[in-house]
Amino acid sequence: MSKRNIAGPRIKEARLKANMNQADLAAALSVDYDITLDRSDISEIETQVRGIKDYELDAIAQILDVDVTWLLRGEEA
Repeated sequence: MSKRNIAGPRIKEARLKANMNQADLAAALSVDYDITLDRSDISEIETQVRGIKDYELDAIAQILDVDVTWLLRGEEA
């Protein structure tokens, strides 16, 4: 099976560093950005099973207080 995104492992790393679980991240996306993802969607993104839309990636970066470039490439902009 091919990987559907390149940011998933870094999203997980940033989420854990922010002391959030997957349900917390999904709730923040819903409340702050009106993006409906559930815990299983977050899990699939982190394990690279599910692709991620650009607006989802941007919102996740903002919630986790990390740079989108770091999520994508592992480096700061």
